[in-house]
Order: sequence, then C-alpha cells, then structure tokens
Amino acid sequence: MLETLYIRLGSHAQEAIHWLIWSNSQQDIIASGELENSSYLSELAEKSQQREVVSFIPGCDVAIKSLKVPGNSSKAIRLAAPYMLEDDLAQEVESLFFAYSAVKTNKEGDNCFIAAISREQLQLWLSWLSDAGITCKTMIPDVLAMPVYSEQYSAVILGEQILLRQSQWQGMVIDLNAWSLMANRLFLSDEDSTQDSQQINSYSLLPDSEQLNIKAMPEELPLALLAQHTDLSLINILQGEFQVKQQRSPALTNWLWVAGIAVCALLMNIGIKGTQLMQLNAQQLQIEEQIISVYKKTFPKTKRVRIATVKSQLTQKMADIGTTGGNNGFLSMLNQIQPAFSAVSQLKAESIKYDGKRNEIRLQAVANDYQTFDSFRSQLEKAKLKVSQGAQNNQGDKISGSFSISGQGKQS
Repeated sequence: MLETLYIRLGSHAQEAIHWLIWSNSQQDIIASGELENSSYLSELAEKSQQREVVSFIPGCDVAIKSLKVPGNSSKAIRLAAPYMLEDDLAQEVESLFFAYSAVKTNKEGDNCFIAAISREQLQLWLSWLSDAGITCKTMIPDVLAMPVYSEQYSAVILGEQILLRQSQWQGMVIDLNAWSLMANRLFLSDEDSTQDSQQINSYSLLPDSEQLNIKAMPEELPLALLAQHTDLSLINILQGEFQVKQQRSPALTNWLWVAGIAVCALLMNIGIKGTQLMQLNAQQLQIEEQIISVYKKTFPKTKRVRIATVKSQLTQKMADIGTTGGNNGFLSMLNQIQPAFSAVSQLKAESIKYDGKRNEIRLQAVANDYQTFDSFRSQLEKAKLKVSQGAQNNQGDKISGSFSISGQGKQS
C-alpha cells in the first residue's frame, strides 16, 4: 500500500499509545499523534481503513533470544529451542508464545532466533485492536525496528522510555528514570572513559549522558525513525496460531456472493442442459436402432446398414421398385389393384413381387374356390389392367393360383 499506519502499543491499558501515518512513496510523515490510553484506539479505526497497519510492542515485554540448536530440521529446532531457554525465561514455557525470525545464522553461529511473549499479553494487545475495529496483520518488537550499527548502539526516547538496539537481534527498553543507573552498568566501569566505551548513536537528547560516548544523530520523531528502519522480513509476532487471516471488504464480500450465486446458477443450467442433451442423445440412438431394425426387416439381404446412408439407400430401393413418378410405377399399380382386393375380400395374397424392367406385378394368392379367382380377375380388368392368370391348384380345402398384372391396358 502507499501508506502505512504505525501504532506503538503500551504494556498496560492505561499507558499512552503513539501513532503515525507514513507515506511509503514519499518517505514522509502524513500525520501523527498520541492517544491517552488503549480505550481511545477506536479513533484510529477510520485511519486504518485502506492502509496497512503495523503495531510495535514494547521490547521490555518480549524476550529476544538467539541460540545454537543442534539439528538440521527447522521443525526439530523450533520444537527444542523453547526448552533450551527454560532456565532463562521468567515464565513457564507453556504460558509463552514463541515467534521465530527468518534470520538463518549470525557470526556467532546461532541458528535460532526467538521472540518469546506471554500468551496473555499478546491476546490482550489483539483484543485492544479488535475492539477498536482495527485489522493488524503485522506486529514487531519496537527495539527491532531501530537502526542497526555494527558494534554500536542506537537509541531514541519514546514517551517515558528509551529504546536501545545493540545488534540485529538484540535490544532493550529502559525507563527514563532508570537510565542513569542502567547506562553506568551497560557502558561504564571504573576504568572506562568516554573514549573507550561503546558509541551510542542517539536520535534524542539522552539525560545524564556527559560520561557516555554519544554521537548525536539528527533528531527524529520516534515512530518516524522506526517506520524508516522497519524490516518486515525480520520477524512478525503474528504467526502460527496468531496469524491474522486476510479480511475482505464488505463490497468485495457482496460481490463474491453475487458471483457465487451466478456461478451456481450457471452450473445448474449447464447441468440441466447436459441432462437434457444426454436424454436427447439416448432417444436419438434408440430411434436410429429402430430405423436400422426396420430397414433390415424390410430388406433382409442387406448386410451392413449405416444410419448416415439409410436415406440414400432407401431412395435407391424406392427407385428400384418404380416410385420415380408416372402411372406405371409399383405404388401406382398397387393403388390400382387395391379396389379389387376390397371387392373380392375372400382372396388373400400370399406374396407380391414386382419386376421393374417389365413393369409387372406377380401375385400369388389363395381362395376357397375357383369363382373367387375369376371375380378378382374381372375386378382387375375393370381397372384397365392387363391380367395373365396362371395355373390353379388344389391345396386341401383351398385353391392356390397366381396372376401376372401389368399396366398395359385391358386384355383383348
């Protein structure tokens, strides 16, 4: 984001809270201020919207430790490290939360860098932010955001405390009223002089500092100094079980709901259309099988039938039996013969064959007597059809006979 809201929380709810809005592009302060205590955090809720929020927590509430842990596995090292520090920690290991740095090693050979915090304290800070309506995904010990100097200290006064950083993974917070005593212990001994003690690069005017080796740096607003030297890749306390999940804006959430419903409706529509298509395909296959079955029954000598060629094959078959038009085709002749069958219903056709070349129908029929055959022939001649009657034979109580019928006119 273009701007970041930095909030320095206090150890207790009654302590003052400092805040600053920093322009990442212009590297300058947009706004800053101080809240009386944690109950006023809600005043920053609007300022936190559309900005990244980074919280600084007091270094005095965090045990910052580095150690060398045997093993090659990162998981095994992290499991063993808390219990290696057990004697150095003021609280039981089970009551602490351990955050790990991305730092791999240092010149001393340490391979594990830990920030240990009371779970209760960490949950308290998170509850302040949550109650104020502020979403914060990054939390850093304030001393680890101070400038780093090789074998030198950096210092700045923040409220009633002095932040002091010794190295990449060392720092401390000292109350102002305890500075003189702590400074003498840290930097001076009976043999020390100003020239021999370690240099302190101070961004604030430190009290009782005449005997210390202090280099005055350009004075900075404390949170502006931290903002300029924050290394987000060094550590984020909010990891593991305390990692903050990404929260979507209400507008985006509403849009996702609408998109979800639309996708759901589309999938349902596709499913319905797919089901209908499957049903239509099944019906089509069933109809094609029926067409092929009927075609094979009609033309039993056909060995192979393809649905794509049935129409052309059927057209050819129809052409072969004389359905190309005119009055002398097979169907036309059947139409002329049909009245004779109606008039002489006692005669039953056993087979009908058509000779396309001679345009002739050959009819094999049975009846109860010879008179029926004569009556049928008379009816055909009335239809102006040429009839040639074949031999008639007795078959038990039936008479079998044949006719050759053509459309060449009445027989003379």
